[in-house]
Amino acid sequence: MSQTQTYRVSHLAALEAESIFIMREVVAELERPVLLFSGGKDSIVMLRLAEKAFAPARIPFPVMHVDTGHNFPEVLTYRDSRVEELGLHLVVASVPEALEAGLVRESADGMRNRIQTPVLLAAVEKYRFDALFGGARRDEEKARAKERVFSFRDDFGQWDPKNQRPELWSLYNGRHHAGESIRVFPLSNWTELDVWHYIAAEGLALPEIYYAHEREVVERDGMLYAVNEFLAARAGETPFVETVRYRTVGDASCTAAVRSVADTVEKVIEEVAATRITERGATRGDDRVSEAAMEDRKREGYF
Repeated sequence: MSQTQTYRVSHLAALEAESIFIMREVVAELERPVLLFSGGKDSIVMLRLAEKAFAPARIPFPVMHVDTGHNFPEVLTYRDSRVEELGLHLVVASVPEALEAGLVRESADGMRNRIQTPVLLAAVEKYRFDALFGGARRDEEKARAKERVFSFRDDFGQWDPKNQRPELWSLYNGRHHAGESIRVFPLSNWTELDVWHYIAAEGLALPEIYYAHEREVVERDGMLYAVNEFLAARAGETPFVETVRYRTVGDASCTAAVRSVADTVEKVIEEVAATRITERGATRGDDRVSEAAMEDRKREGYF
């Protein structure tokens, strides 16, 4: 009797292989890709996947950060050290410079996430990027759940959720005309828990704000915002010190923390496994502007 052996890979290994395949497809099909790298956990995972996809060669594309100027300093420090470690070329698309040049105007509430879009599109046009790797995942938010892995954008950088290309059998269509581009999401099928399991498996360092620490905060709209140079306590708000961590990092003026004692990767994994609210739903004030806030921004060209 002959015995047949079944070859199995773990869930995490399958996700890694899929993401690496997607990255290699982009480099094979398109001419000027770039990876969006903010120093956040999803972009850190993408950077490790890119390392593995093209090892032992260097990563064959630059990284870009759309910088609002409202950054957590720990995240910027991490961004710069990681870029230097890997010998990458960092493109910074600066919102403060765009404000000074008159390309965008700051909103009354001080949030800069919305005005990132024209700055991003200007950088895409300037450097002629035709593929942009983003760390968005389908489990994060309803609009992101509608995305394909290869998300076509017209020559105005806009997204039409009703006009997307089929991706049967993991076949990706990178065809586009001059001025058009493709947003590529290698982590589409990952969850927040998958990301943390991968961080643990790979031993990836993260900015310290992802782990529990004490921070002066105010409670606003049911969320805990750090008091900093970009976000001051309002009349009637009393700052207090709380042990918190960040599930996602973005603009410091609209990204909240969560109460947590998870100060190690293992404890964060336990915490994430038990939660029933996505990280954006729990911590991003800019997504609460309206029910369709994210989809509106994506239609305009946002990630």
